[in-house]
Amino acid sequence: MEFSAKQIAGILNGQIEGDADVTITKLSKIEEGVPGSISFLANPAYTHYIYDTKASLVIVNKDFAPTAPISATLIRVDSAAAAFAKLLEMYNQVKLNKTGISKQAYISESAKVGTNIYAGEFAVICDNAVIGNNVKIYPQAYVGDNAVIGDNTTLFAGVKIYADTVIGKDCIIHSGTVIGSDGFRFEPHPDGTQKVPQIGNVIIEDDVEIGANCAIDRATIGSTILRKGVKFDNLVHIAHNVEIGENSFLTACNVVAGSTKIGKNCMFSGQVGIVGHLQIADNTIVTAQSGISKSITKPGGVYMGSPAFDANKYRKAFVHFRNLDSIVQRIDNLEKHNKG
Repeated sequence: MEFSAKQIAGILNGQIEGDADVTITKLSKIEEGVPGSISFLANPAYTHYIYDTKASLVIVNKDFAPTAPISATLIRVDSAAAAFAKLLEMYNQVKLNKTGISKQAYISESAKVGTNIYAGEFAVICDNAVIGNNVKIYPQAYVGDNAVIGDNTTLFAGVKIYADTVIGKDCIIHSGTVIGSDGFRFEPHPDGTQKVPQIGNVIIEDDVEIGANCAIDRATIGSTILRKGVKFDNLVHIAHNVEIGENSFLTACNVVAGSTKIGKNCMFSGQVGIVGHLQIADNTIVTAQSGISKSITKPGGVYMGSPAFDANKYRKAFVHFRNLDSIVQRIDNLEKHNKG
């Protein structure tokens, strides 16, 4: 891919300072710029890099005022960060614009496949699966019997979609993720345990993105549900019959136990654990390494700790906890003094 500064400025509705014909073929960080690359300056802490960067083209804010000569061509825009993000999205769309069905892919005769799909080497689409238009199924991805994949959804390499799973439109599932595996449910008996069959499914609504190596279990009965706009980082585990509300974000190593219902617009930091059969209110924020052991019914709260409670109260309690040893010593000294 090769673009001129003039073309880039047109895309970003920016103003050029310098050589309008300079061409770029790659993107780079400003401190790692090389000839033929385009970068951006948005954070003032990186301003000094613009004076010696080797990048051919740099996107800057309109109000940027240089204090020394700059060799790179500049494109001035309202927001350099937003403009560069737009370029990243365009680059990604071109890079990932794969089409065609590999001769080494397997598609069942009973599967229904939409137009303009991509199926890479050793991709498998099983009986009665329904694949929408513009779907991308990368090499070694598996789509089980009766599964439904909506338009414009991407399954990256090695994704495994079990039978009866329903995935909506405009979703992205990253490599190694397994959707629809059995929920973890066993009934103990004196002579051992009995596995409880998991006959439900997983439903993922539109515009959901799931990171790498996540596991989302099918329901025992009914459905495990991820609502519209949910976003997962890597290594997230969702147990059977869980429901995640619209536009909620779960970062790495979150674990949600069975039948818990999480509201809309929630944000959970890394390594949050939630026990089963709870209700989590809308707009709840939980900080890293917290453990949720009871339902949260008040919307908009911030929680931390394990077991987690109100973050402001936790911070005050933690001050005392750090001083606990000296407090105990003071109490011991007072008791000794009183006895004396």
